Amino acid sequence: MPSRLPAAGVHTDYGATFPPKTSATFWALWTAFWLLMIGVAIEDQLRNPLTQWWEPILTEGSSALVSTGWMWLAVRFRGRRAPYLDKPLIWFASYLRWLPLVCITWIMAVYAIRYGAYAAMGRTYEPSGWWGFIVVYESLKVTYNLGLWLGVLFGIDSYGQWQFQWQRLLQTQKALAEAQLARLQGQLRPHFLFNALNTVSALMHTDVARADRLVAALGDLLRISLRSNEHEMTPLAEELRTLELYADIMLERFRDRVTLDWQIDQALLETPVPALVLQPLLENVFKHGVEPTVAHVRIMASVRRESDALEIVISNSGSLLAPEHRDGVGFRNCRERLSIIYGNAASLLVRNEGDGVAARVSIPLMDAIQ
Repeated sequence: MPSRLPAAGVHTDYGATFPPKTSATFWALWTAFWLLMIGVAIEDQLRNPLTQWWEPILTEGSSALVSTGWMWLAVRFRGRRAPYLDKPLIWFASYLRWLPLVCITWIMAVYAIRYGAYAAMGRTYEPSGWWGFIVVYESLKVTYNLGLWLGVLFGIDSYGQWQFQWQRLLQTQKALAEAQLARLQGQLRPHFLFNALNTVSALMHTDVARADRLVAALGDLLRISLRSNEHEMTPLAEELRTLELYADIMLERFRDRVTLDWQIDQALLETPVPALVLQPLLENVFKHGVEPTVAHVRIMASVRRESDALEIVISNSGSLLAPEHRDGVGFRNCRERLSIIYGNAASLLVRNEGDGVAARVSIPLMDAIQ
């Protein structure tokens, strides 16, 4: 027996689920059809001056009433046949096996209504033709109409099932993507915290004051990092705050060797971006561009709008990518996350530019997508 599920629509014990609007669509078409039939019957029969105004309404109305009863049963229990929507012949056969019973009961009920209504008016109903002809004619008409409306019901239910299954597929894909994003995000957090702790450890026995400042900064960084776990997306301002905290720790370690410049378009600070997507880029600069050298390194972090995209560039001077360069875990992680969230609309490029290396992230702006 059908029961209502708010999130899924109409669900049956047989496992078939239909969005509620499929039934509403069917009955709207059904009502419009019979109103049209009654209107045409009135127009045709009123040309005969001997016809009363209620006679065409009774004729078509009785047909509509009995047909609606049978069709209500077909719609009511259509969940039992839903498993056969991908096998049309079996689906139609499961309904048409009831055709003899439908024809007999339809004729009996319709003509009983007509005879009773005429008797109530003090008149005698006279069917057009002998009963053998009437049975054959009405049976053919019932068969034709039943086949037509079963076709309509099949089409609506097939579309409804496709729509429902598509939504379930999207929900499943979303759940898998969210699980994968959580895994990737979880990989990033211990990775950069480990590097930050190494920096604190390196200063612990040489400069206690600096180490103390780094521990405080690391606490703030950890607090923001844990908060970012609640949401996959975060405002650009929050992402840059995380980046600044990490940069403060690394600048303490490599002070007098690094200059970090920020060029941020303030109008973009509320733009949502994936949480912790930029930190691996800056970490890579310190690991491969600063740590191996004693020369002064200039780091530039810029955020600006390019057409319909947010472009983020983190570059450094003084080092170049080797010809055999391969992306590390951080870059692969970022690319994978961008691909899951934005598909092919986002990109991450790392290449030599001038006397250094630049990592460019392009993220589509939501107002452009909408």
